[in-house]
Amino acid sequence: MFGCVTAEDWQRLLSEASQLRRQGKVDDAIAAYQRLLTSNPDLPDSWYNLAFLQRQAREFDAALASYGEALKRGVRDPQEVHVNRAVILSDHLARPEEARAELDAALALAPDYLPALLNLGNLDEDLGERTAAEATYRRALEVAPENPLALSRLAGISHAPQLDHSLADRLRVAMRNTRRSPAERADLGFALAGLLDAGGHFDEAFEVATAANRASRAASGAHYDRAAAELFVDRSIAAFPSPAAPSPAPAPIFIVGMFRSGSTLVEQILAGHERIHPAGELELIPELVRRTANYPEAVAAADGAALDRWRDFYRDGLARIAPSDALLTDKRPDNFLHVGLVKTLFPAAKIVHTHRNRLDNLLSLYFLHLDPSMAYALDLKDAAHWYDQYERLMAHWKSLYPDDIFDVDYDELVRSPEPLLKRLFAFLGIEWRENALDFSRSNRPVRTASVWQVREPLHARSSGRAQNYSEQLRSLRGGPTD
Repeated sequence: MFGCVTAEDWQRLLSEASQLRRQGKVDDAIAAYQRLLTSNPDLPDSWYNLAFLQRQAREFDAALASYGEALKRGVRDPQEVHVNRAVILSDHLARPEEARAELDAALALAPDYLPALLNLGNLDEDLGERTAAEATYRRALEVAPENPLALSRLAGISHAPQLDHSLADRLRVAMRNTRRSPAERADLGFALAGLLDAGGHFDEAFEVATAANRASRAASGAHYDRAAAELFVDRSIAAFPSPAAPSPAPAPIFIVGMFRSGSTLVEQILAGHERIHPAGELELIPELVRRTANYPEAVAAADGAALDRWRDFYRDGLARIAPSDALLTDKRPDNFLHVGLVKTLFPAAKIVHTHRNRLDNLLSLYFLHLDPSMAYALDLKDAAHWYDQYERLMAHWKSLYPDDIFDVDYDELVRSPEPLLKRLFAFLGIEWRENALDFSRSNRPVRTASVWQVREPLHARSSGRAQNYSEQLRSLRGGPTD
Protein backbone atom coordinates (compact mmCIF):
# COMPACT_ATOMS: atom_id res chain seq x y z
CA MET A 1 0.00 0.00 0.00
CA PHE A 2 1.03 3.64 -0.59
CA GLY A 3 -0.53 5.80 2.11
CA CYS A 4 -4.23 4.99 2.00
CA VAL A 5 -4.14 3.83 -1.62
CA THR A 6 -3.97 0.12 -2.37
CA ALA A 7 -2.06 -1.47 -5.23
CA GLU A 8 -5.42 -2.18 -6.84
CA ASP A 9 -6.31 1.52 -6.65
CA TRP A 10 -3.15 2.75 -8.35
CA GLN A 11 -3.36 0.04 -10.99
CA ARG A 12 -6.83 1.38 -11.79
CA LEU A 13 -5.44 4.92 -11.91
CA LEU A 14 -2.66 3.73 -14.22
CA SER A 15 -5.16 2.12 -16.56
CA GLU A 16 -7.30 5.27 -16.61
CA ALA A 17 -4.33 7.54 -17.30
CA SER A 18 -3.02 5.30 -20.07
CA GLN A 19 -6.42 5.15 -21.74
CA LEU A 20 -6.84 8.93 -21.67
CA ARG A 21 -3.36 9.34 -23.15
CA ARG A 22 -4.14 6.95 -26.00
CA GLN A 23 -7.38 8.83 -26.66
CA GLY A 24 -5.48 12.09 -27.01
CA LYS A 25 -7.26 13.75 -24.08
CA VAL A 26 -4.17 15.63 -22.99
CA ASP A 27 -5.49 17.71 -20.08
CA ASP A 28 -7.49 14.85 -18.62
CA ALA A 29 -4.54 12.47 -19.00
CA ILE A 30 -2.21 14.92 -17.25
CA ALA A 31 -4.62 15.14 -14.31
CA ALA A 32 -4.92 11.34 -14.18
CA TYR A 33 -1.15 10.80 -14.19
CA GLN A 34 -0.77 13.42 -11.46
CA ARG A 35 -3.32 11.57 -9.29
CA LEU A 36 -1.53 8.30 -10.01
CA LEU A 37 1.92 9.62 -9.16
CA THR A 38 0.69 11.27 -5.98
CA SER A 39 -0.45 7.85 -4.80
CA ASN A 40 2.59 5.96 -6.13
CA PRO A 41 5.50 8.15 -7.23
CA ASP A 42 7.85 5.24 -7.96
CA LEU A 43 6.65 4.72 -11.55
CA PRO A 44 9.34 6.06 -13.92
CA ASP A 45 7.43 5.21 -17.10
CA SER A 46 4.43 7.16 -15.84
CA TRP A 47 6.63 10.17 -15.11
CA TYR A 48 7.90 9.87 -18.68
CA ASN A 49 4.36 9.77 -20.06
CA LEU A 50 3.33 12.72 -17.90
CA ALA A 51 6.30 14.74 -19.19
CA PHE A 52 5.40 13.90 -22.79
CA LEU A 53 1.85 15.13 -22.22
CA GLN A 54 2.99 18.27 -20.41
CA ARG A 55 5.17 19.14 -23.37
CA GLN A 56 2.15 18.74 -25.66
CA ALA A 57 0.25 21.09 -23.36
CA ARG A 58 3.13 23.61 -23.53
CA GLU A 59 3.82 23.16 -19.80
CA PHE A 60 7.54 23.10 -20.51
CA ASP A 61 8.95 23.65 -17.02
CA ALA A 62 6.63 21.00 -15.63
CA ALA A 63 7.71 18.60 -18.38
CA LEU A 64 11.37 19.12 -17.50
CA ALA A 65 10.59 18.37 -13.86
CA SER A 66 8.66 15.22 -14.74
CA TYR A 67 11.43 13.97 -17.01
CA GLY A 68 13.77 14.65 -14.10
CA GLU A 69 11.64 12.42 -11.85
CA ALA A 70 11.72 9.69 -14.49
CA LEU A 71 15.53 9.84 -14.53
CA LYS A 72 15.75 9.88 -10.75
CA ARG A 73 13.56 6.78 -10.51
CA GLY A 74 15.51 4.71 -13.03
CA VAL A 75 13.57 5.06 -16.28
CA ARG A 76 14.55 2.75 -19.10
CA ASP A 77 16.67 4.37 -21.83
CA PRO A 78 17.66 7.45 -19.84
CA GLN A 79 19.58 8.77 -22.86
CA GLU A 80 16.23 9.26 -24.61
CA VAL A 81 14.96 11.30 -21.68
CA HIS A 82 18.03 13.54 -21.80
CA VAL A 83 17.42 14.18 -25.50
CA ASN A 84 13.78 15.02 -24.84
CA ARG A 85 14.84 17.50 -22.18
CA ALA A 86 17.36 19.00 -24.59
CA VAL A 87 14.69 19.55 -27.24
CA ILE A 88 12.48 21.43 -24.76
CA LEU A 89 15.37 23.57 -23.57
CA SER A 90 16.52 24.40 -27.09
CA ASP A 91 13.27 24.65 -29.04
CA HIS A 92 10.93 26.15 -26.47
CA LEU A 93 12.91 27.83 -23.71
CA ALA A 94 15.91 29.32 -25.57
CA ARG A 95 18.43 27.75 -23.17
CA PRO A 96 20.97 26.23 -25.57
CA GLU A 97 23.79 25.63 -23.10
CA GLU A 98 21.50 23.63 -20.82
CA ALA A 99 20.34 21.72 -23.89
CA ARG A 100 23.97 20.91 -24.70
CA ALA A 101 24.51 19.61 -21.17
CA GLU A 102 21.56 17.23 -21.59
CA LEU A 103 22.92 15.97 -24.92
CA ASP A 104 26.35 15.49 -23.38
CA ALA A 105 24.71 13.47 -20.60
CA ALA A 106 22.91 11.30 -23.17
CA LEU A 107 26.15 10.63 -25.04
CA ALA A 108 28.00 9.87 -21.80
CA LEU A 109 25.46 7.09 -21.25
CA ALA A 110 25.38 5.93 -24.87
CA PRO A 111 28.20 7.37 -27.05
CA ASP A 112 26.64 6.02 -30.25
CA TYR A 113 23.10 7.23 -29.54
CA LEU A 114 22.09 8.63 -32.93
CA PRO A 115 19.24 10.97 -31.81
CA ALA A 116 21.66 12.69 -29.41
CA LEU A 117 24.28 13.11 -32.15
CA LEU A 118 21.75 14.52 -34.60
CA ASN A 119 20.36 16.96 -32.03
CA LEU A 120 23.86 18.01 -31.00
CA GLY A 121 24.76 18.72 -34.62
CA ASN A 122 21.57 20.73 -35.00
CA LEU A 123 22.36 22.71 -31.84
CA ASP A 124 25.84 23.45 -33.17
CA GLU A 125 24.22 24.73 -36.37
CA ASP A 126 21.86 26.98 -34.41
CA LEU A 127 24.88 28.52 -32.70
CA GLY A 128 26.83 28.94 -35.93
CA GLU A 129 29.47 26.35 -34.98
CA ARG A 130 30.01 24.94 -38.47
CA THR A 131 33.16 22.94 -37.72
CA ALA A 132 31.60 21.33 -34.65
CA ALA A 133 28.37 20.56 -36.52
CA GLU A 134 30.28 18.93 -39.38
CA ALA A 135 32.29 16.80 -36.97
CA THR A 136 29.13 15.69 -35.16
CA TYR A 137 27.33 14.74 -38.37
CA ARG A 138 30.40 12.81 -39.56
CA ARG A 139 30.41 11.01 -36.22
CA ALA A 140 26.72 10.19 -36.73
CA LEU A 141 27.56 8.73 -40.15
CA GLU A 142 30.23 6.57 -38.56
CA VAL A 143 27.53 5.19 -36.27
CA ALA A 144 24.94 4.85 -39.06
CA PRO A 145 26.67 5.19 -42.46
CA GLU A 146 23.42 5.21 -44.43
CA ASN A 147 21.42 7.51 -42.18
CA PRO A 148 19.66 9.91 -44.55
CA LEU A 149 19.17 12.70 -42.00
CA ALA A 150 22.83 12.81 -40.98
CA LEU A 151 23.90 12.77 -44.64
CA SER A 152 21.38 15.47 -45.56
CA ARG A 153 22.45 17.74 -42.71
CA LEU A 154 26.11 17.30 -43.58
CA ALA A 155 25.28 18.41 -47.12
CA GLY A 156 23.30 21.36 -45.75
CA ILE A 157 26.40 22.85 -44.13
CA SER A 158 28.65 22.07 -47.11
CA HIS A 159 27.36 24.59 -49.66
CA ALA A 160 30.22 26.11 -51.63
CA PRO A 161 30.81 27.54 -55.11
CA GLN A 162 32.98 24.50 -55.80
CA LEU A 163 30.75 21.45 -55.72
CA ASP A 164 31.83 18.68 -53.35
CA HIS A 165 31.54 15.92 -55.97
CA SER A 166 32.21 13.14 -53.46
CA LEU A 167 29.39 14.26 -51.19
CA ALA A 168 27.06 14.84 -54.15
CA ASP A 169 27.75 11.31 -55.43
CA ARG A 170 27.09 9.91 -51.98
CA LEU A 171 23.70 11.62 -51.95
CA ARG A 172 22.87 10.38 -55.46
CA VAL A 173 23.68 6.79 -54.47
CA ALA A 174 21.58 7.09 -51.33
CA MET A 175 18.63 8.43 -53.32
CA ARG A 176 18.78 5.50 -55.76
CA ASN A 177 18.38 3.02 -52.90
CA THR A 178 14.90 1.54 -53.48
CA ARG A 179 14.51 0.80 -49.78
CA ARG A 180 14.36 4.50 -48.99
CA SER A 181 11.00 5.82 -47.80
CA PRO A 182 9.51 8.89 -49.52
CA ALA A 183 10.40 10.96 -46.45
CA GLU A 184 14.03 9.86 -46.66
CA ARG A 185 14.16 10.54 -50.40
CA ALA A 186 12.80 14.03 -49.71
CA ASP A 187 15.51 14.73 -47.09
CA LEU A 188 18.23 13.54 -49.43
CA GLY A 189 16.78 15.28 -52.47
CA PHE A 190 16.48 18.72 -50.91
CA ALA A 191 20.02 18.36 -49.56
CA LEU A 192 21.43 17.42 -52.96
CA ALA A 193 19.45 20.17 -54.74
CA GLY A 194 20.90 22.79 -52.39
CA LEU A 195 24.41 21.46 -52.86
CA LEU A 196 24.07 21.51 -56.66
CA ASP A 197 22.52 24.97 -56.66
CA ALA A 198 25.36 26.41 -54.57
CA GLY A 199 27.85 24.77 -56.93
CA GLY A 200 26.24 26.24 -60.05
CA HIS A 201 24.78 22.99 -61.45
CA PHE A 202 21.40 24.59 -61.98
CA ASP A 203 19.63 22.23 -64.38
CA GLU A 204 20.33 19.15 -62.28
CA ALA A 205 19.55 21.10 -59.11
CA PHE A 206 16.07 21.95 -60.39
CA GLU A 207 15.39 18.35 -61.48
CA VAL A 208 16.44 17.07 -58.06
CA ALA A 209 14.37 19.71 -56.25
CA THR A 210 11.31 18.70 -58.30
CA ALA A 211 11.84 15.06 -57.35
CA ALA A 212 12.32 16.04 -53.70
CA ASN A 213 9.04 17.96 -53.67
CA ARG A 214 7.24 14.96 -55.20
CA ALA A 215 8.73 12.70 -52.53
CA SER A 216 7.74 15.12 -49.78
CA ARG A 217 4.17 15.17 -51.05
CA ALA A 218 4.10 11.36 -51.18
CA ALA A 219 5.47 11.15 -47.64
CA SER A 220 3.03 13.58 -46.08
CA GLY A 221 -0.03 13.42 -48.33
CA ALA A 222 0.02 17.22 -48.19
CA HIS A 223 -2.34 19.05 -50.52
CA TYR A 224 -2.67 22.78 -51.07
CA ASP A 225 -6.30 23.88 -51.30
CA ARG A 226 -6.38 27.07 -53.35
CA ALA A 227 -10.06 27.70 -52.67
CA ALA A 228 -9.53 27.37 -48.91
CA ALA A 229 -6.61 29.81 -49.02
CA GLU A 230 -8.68 32.37 -50.90
CA LEU A 231 -11.60 31.89 -48.51
CA PHE A 232 -9.40 32.44 -45.46
CA VAL A 233 -8.12 35.72 -46.89
CA ASP A 234 -11.68 36.78 -47.73
CA ARG A 235 -12.82 35.99 -44.20
CA SER A 236 -9.85 37.79 -42.64
CA ILE A 237 -10.52 40.93 -44.65
CA ALA A 238 -14.20 40.80 -43.67
CA ALA A 239 -13.44 40.07 -40.00
CA PHE A 240 -11.16 43.09 -39.64
CA PRO A 241 -12.78 45.89 -41.67
CA SER A 242 -11.38 48.74 -39.56
CA PRO A 243 -8.29 49.38 -37.41
CA ALA A 244 -8.16 48.48 -33.74
CA ALA A 245 -8.42 51.27 -31.20
CA PRO A 246 -5.00 52.76 -30.41
CA SER A 247 -3.28 52.01 -27.12
CA PRO A 248 0.09 53.03 -25.65
CA ALA A 249 0.61 49.66 -23.94
CA PRO A 250 4.01 48.05 -24.66
CA ALA A 251 4.07 45.53 -27.49
CA PRO A 252 6.59 43.29 -29.25
CA ILE A 253 7.88 43.98 -32.75
CA PHE A 254 6.35 41.53 -35.20
CA ILE A 255 8.41 40.61 -38.28
CA VAL A 256 6.17 39.11 -40.95
CA GLY A 257 6.20 38.20 -44.63
CA MET A 258 6.69 35.19 -46.83
CA PHE A 259 9.11 32.56 -45.63
CA ARG A 260 12.51 33.09 -47.27
CA SER A 261 11.96 36.84 -47.66
CA GLY A 262 14.75 38.07 -45.38
CA SER A 263 13.01 38.03 -42.00
CA THR A 264 15.84 36.24 -40.19
CA LEU A 265 18.35 38.71 -41.59
CA VAL A 266 16.28 41.65 -40.38
CA GLU A 267 15.86 40.17 -36.91
CA GLN A 268 19.58 39.50 -36.57
CA ILE A 269 20.39 43.08 -37.55
CA LEU A 270 17.90 44.45 -35.03
CA ALA A 271 19.18 42.06 -32.36
CA GLY A 272 22.53 43.83 -32.38
CA HIS A 273 20.86 46.77 -30.65
CA GLU A 274 21.14 46.65 -26.87
CA ARG A 275 17.44 47.39 -26.41
CA ILE A 276 16.20 44.48 -28.51
CA HIS A 277 15.93 40.81 -27.60
CA PRO A 278 15.34 38.48 -30.58
CA ALA A 279 12.74 35.84 -29.72
CA GLY A 280 12.89 34.08 -33.09
CA GLU A 281 10.04 32.17 -34.70
CA LEU A 282 7.56 31.95 -31.85
CA GLU A 283 4.62 29.57 -31.99
CA LEU A 284 2.45 31.74 -29.75
CA ILE A 285 0.21 33.50 -32.29
CA PRO A 286 -0.36 30.31 -34.38
CA GLU A 287 -1.12 28.41 -31.16
CA LEU A 288 -3.68 31.03 -30.14
CA VAL A 289 -5.29 30.71 -33.56
CA ARG A 290 -5.35 26.93 -33.25
CA ARG A 291 -7.12 27.17 -29.89
CA THR A 292 -9.73 29.68 -31.09
CA ALA A 293 -12.89 28.23 -32.59
CA ASN A 294 -14.38 30.12 -35.54
CA TYR A 295 -11.23 32.10 -36.19
CA PRO A 296 -10.94 34.86 -37.43
CA GLU A 297 -14.55 35.93 -36.83
CA ALA A 298 -14.22 35.02 -33.15
CA VAL A 299 -11.69 37.81 -32.61
CA ALA A 300 -14.16 40.54 -33.51
CA ALA A 301 -16.77 38.92 -31.26
CA ALA A 302 -14.46 38.42 -28.27
CA ASP A 303 -15.16 40.30 -25.06
CA GLY A 304 -12.56 42.00 -22.90
CA ALA A 305 -12.07 38.95 -20.70
CA ALA A 306 -11.26 36.73 -23.68
CA LEU A 307 -8.80 39.26 -25.07
CA ASP A 308 -7.12 39.50 -21.67
CA ARG A 309 -6.74 35.68 -21.57
CA TRP A 310 -5.19 35.68 -25.04
CA ARG A 311 -2.77 38.48 -24.11
CA ASP A 312 -1.82 36.62 -20.93
CA PHE A 313 -1.16 33.44 -22.92
CA TYR A 314 1.15 35.34 -25.25
CA ARG A 315 2.93 37.24 -22.49
CA ASP A 316 3.39 34.09 -20.40
CA GLY A 317 5.06 32.48 -23.40
CA LEU A 318 7.39 35.44 -23.81
CA ALA A 319 8.28 35.45 -20.13
CA ARG A 320 9.85 31.99 -20.45
CA ILE A 321 12.44 33.16 -22.95
CA ALA A 322 13.21 36.84 -22.45
CA PRO A 323 13.63 39.51 -19.75
CA SER A 324 10.47 41.44 -19.04
CA ASP A 325 11.99 44.85 -19.80
CA ALA A 326 13.30 43.91 -23.25
CA LEU A 327 11.89 45.07 -26.56
CA LEU A 328 11.21 41.75 -28.23
CA THR A 329 10.99 40.67 -31.84
CA ASP A 330 8.56 37.89 -32.77
CA LYS A 331 9.86 36.72 -36.13
CA ARG A 332 7.20 34.30 -37.28
CA PRO A 333 6.85 35.14 -41.01
CA ASP A 334 3.40 33.66 -41.52
CA ASN A 335 1.98 35.88 -38.79
CA PHE A 336 1.15 38.07 -41.79
CA LEU A 337 -2.01 35.95 -41.78
CA HIS A 338 -2.88 37.22 -38.30
CA VAL A 339 -2.04 40.93 -38.25
CA GLY A 340 -5.68 41.59 -37.35
CA LEU A 341 -5.34 39.47 -34.22
CA VAL A 342 -1.94 40.96 -33.39
CA LYS A 343 -3.25 44.52 -33.61
CA THR A 344 -6.38 43.63 -31.62
CA LEU A 345 -4.26 42.28 -28.77
CA PHE A 346 -1.43 44.80 -29.08
CA PRO A 347 -2.68 47.97 -30.80
CA ALA A 348 0.73 49.63 -30.40
CA ALA A 349 2.56 46.77 -32.14
CA LYS A 350 4.94 47.72 -34.92
CA ILE A 351 4.91 45.39 -37.93
CA VAL A 352 8.10 44.94 -39.97
CA HIS A 353 7.13 43.42 -43.32
CA THR A 354 9.93 41.74 -45.25
CA HIS A 355 9.37 41.13 -48.95
CA ARG A 356 11.45 39.95 -51.86
CA ASN A 357 11.42 39.59 -55.63
CA ARG A 358 8.51 37.26 -56.36
CA LEU A 359 10.39 34.72 -58.48
CA ASP A 360 13.40 34.65 -56.16
CA ASN A 361 11.07 34.02 -53.23
CA LEU A 362 9.14 31.25 -55.00
CA LEU A 363 12.33 29.52 -56.09
CA SER A 364 13.79 29.66 -52.60
CA LEU A 365 10.65 28.02 -51.21
CA TYR A 366 10.82 25.29 -53.85
CA PHE A 367 14.35 24.36 -52.78
CA LEU A 368 13.50 24.22 -49.06
CA HIS A 369 12.16 21.22 -47.14
CA LEU A 370 9.28 22.89 -45.31
CA ASP A 371 6.75 21.48 -42.89
CA PRO A 372 3.89 19.55 -44.58
CA SER A 373 1.47 22.23 -43.37
CA MET A 374 3.07 24.51 -45.99
CA ALA A 375 1.87 22.35 -48.86
CA TYR A 376 1.85 25.30 -51.24
CA ALA A 377 5.66 25.12 -51.46
CA LEU A 378 5.60 21.66 -53.07
CA ASP A 379 4.46 23.04 -56.42
CA LEU A 380 5.63 26.27 -58.02
CA LYS A 381 2.20 27.24 -59.31
CA ASP A 382 0.65 26.57 -55.90
CA ALA A 383 3.39 28.68 -54.32
CA ALA A 384 2.64 31.46 -56.78
CA HIS A 385 -1.04 31.28 -55.85
CA TRP A 386 -0.17 31.48 -52.14
CA TYR A 387 2.06 34.48 -52.89
CA ASP A 388 -0.88 36.20 -54.56
CA GLN A 389 -3.04 35.64 -51.45
CA TYR A 390 -0.25 36.93 -49.23
CA GLU A 391 -0.02 40.13 -51.28
CA ARG A 392 -3.79 40.56 -51.20
CA LEU A 393 -3.95 40.23 -47.42
CA MET A 394 -0.93 42.45 -46.80
CA ALA A 395 -2.52 45.14 -48.94
CA HIS A 396 -5.53 45.04 -46.62
CA TRP A 397 -3.43 45.31 -43.45
CA LYS A 398 -1.53 48.25 -44.94
CA SER A 399 -4.79 50.01 -45.70
CA LEU A 400 -5.75 49.66 -42.01
CA TYR A 401 -2.36 50.40 -40.48
CA PRO A 402 -0.35 52.52 -42.92
CA ASP A 403 1.72 54.08 -40.13
CA ASP A 404 2.43 50.86 -38.24
CA ILE A 405 3.77 48.65 -41.06
CA PHE A 406 7.27 49.18 -42.43
CA ASP A 407 8.33 47.46 -45.65
CA VAL A 408 11.84 46.03 -45.89
CA ASP A 409 12.72 45.14 -49.46
CA TYR A 410 15.32 42.35 -49.43
CA ASP A 411 17.08 43.48 -52.60
CA GLU A 412 17.39 47.05 -51.31
CA LEU A 413 18.62 45.76 -47.96
CA VAL A 414 21.47 43.71 -49.40
CA ARG A 415 22.51 46.35 -51.95
CA SER A 416 22.15 49.61 -50.01
CA PRO A 417 21.50 48.69 -46.37
CA GLU A 418 22.34 51.77 -44.34
CA PRO A 419 19.68 54.23 -45.61
CA LEU A 420 16.97 51.59 -45.33
CA LEU A 421 18.05 50.49 -41.87
CA LYS A 422 18.20 54.05 -40.58
CA ARG A 423 14.57 54.49 -41.64
CA LEU A 424 13.68 51.18 -39.97
CA PHE A 425 15.35 52.14 -36.70
CA ALA A 426 13.53 55.47 -36.73
CA PHE A 427 10.23 53.68 -37.37
CA LEU A 428 10.86 51.49 -34.32
CA GLY A 429 11.88 54.42 -32.17
CA ILE A 430 15.40 53.15 -31.45
CA GLU A 431 18.70 54.92 -31.95
CA TRP A 432 20.81 54.09 -35.01
CA ARG A 433 23.99 52.16 -34.28
CA GLU A 434 26.98 52.31 -36.62
CA ASN A 435 27.73 48.63 -35.87
CA ALA A 436 24.28 47.50 -37.06
CA LEU A 437 25.83 45.59 -39.96
CA ASP A 438 28.16 43.56 -37.75
CA PHE A 439 25.42 40.99 -37.10
CA SER A 440 27.38 38.14 -38.73
CA ARG A 441 29.81 38.08 -35.79
CA SER A 442 27.07 37.24 -33.30
CA ASN A 443 26.88 33.84 -31.64
CA ARG A 444 23.17 34.18 -30.88
CA PRO A 445 21.19 31.02 -31.66
CA VAL A 446 19.40 31.09 -35.02
CA ARG A 447 16.80 28.38 -35.57
CA THR A 448 15.73 28.85 -39.19
CA ALA A 449 16.81 27.68 -42.62
CA SER A 450 18.78 30.94 -42.93
CA VAL A 451 21.17 29.96 -40.13
CA TRP A 452 24.28 30.03 -42.33
CA GLN A 453 23.31 33.02 -44.48
CA VAL A 454 23.10 35.28 -41.42
CA ARG A 455 26.54 34.10 -40.25
CA GLU A 456 28.05 35.87 -43.26
CA PRO A 457 28.48 39.59 -43.90
CA LEU A 458 25.70 41.13 -45.95
CA HIS A 459 25.86 40.04 -49.59
CA ALA A 460 23.65 40.11 -52.69
CA ARG A 461 24.38 36.61 -54.02
CA SER A 462 20.78 35.45 -53.53
CA SER A 463 19.34 38.57 -55.13
CA GLY A 464 18.29 37.70 -58.68
CA ARG A 465 18.74 33.99 -58.07
CA ALA A 466 15.76 33.20 -60.30
CA GLN A 467 17.79 34.26 -63.34
CA ASN A 468 19.65 30.93 -63.04
CA TYR A 469 16.34 29.15 -63.64
CA SER A 470 14.75 31.40 -66.24
CA GLU A 471 13.55 28.53 -68.42
CA GLN A 472 12.09 26.51 -65.54
CA LEU A 473 10.25 29.57 -64.18
CA ARG A 474 8.96 30.82 -67.52
CA SER A 475 5.34 29.91 -66.72
CA LEU A 476 5.39 32.07 -63.56
CA ARG A 477 6.59 35.29 -65.15
CA GLY A 478 3.13 36.55 -66.01
CA GLY A 479 2.30 37.60 -62.44
CA PRO A 480 -0.78 36.35 -60.53
CA THR A 481 -1.76 32.75 -61.08
CA ASP A 482 -5.02 31.51 -62.49
